[in-house]
Amino acid sequence: MEKIIKSDAEWRAALDPVQYHVLREAGTERAFAGELTDEKRDGEFRCAGCGTTLFASDTKFDSGSGWPSFTAPADSTVVEEHTDVSHGMVRTEVRCGACEGHLGHVFPDGPGPTGLRYCINSAALAFDPD
Repeated sequence: MEKIIKSDAEWRAALDPVQYHVLREAGTERAFAGELTDEKRDGEFRCAGCGTTLFASDTKFDSGSGWPSFTAPADSTVVEEHTDVSHGMVRTEVRCGACEGHLGHVFPDGPGPTGLRYCINSAALAFDPD
């Protein structure tokens, strides 16, 4: 996947403060505060930073966690996984494969068929309905 490189000033100009905090500073929005948590329409969830398609609506499920949750990315190349040892925990962070923006984390407690729960910040996503 081709990398999208921007300066900090370019990211600040392109993103609102919450998006910048989540995508560029690996922040987390408050649970149940994101506008896409309850989104149920068919469509694509894209990276709010660069527009890369990350998740399809047919992989979204209600995990009860307060953040949009998905069983799998749209393609194996669109997300990158990194070990995150912040906050006294060991977790698997997921980042956009194109712009390297922080999306959230993936956990092994999701439903079938993957058994995974990609727990993603709404602020990291843009939704394109079908």
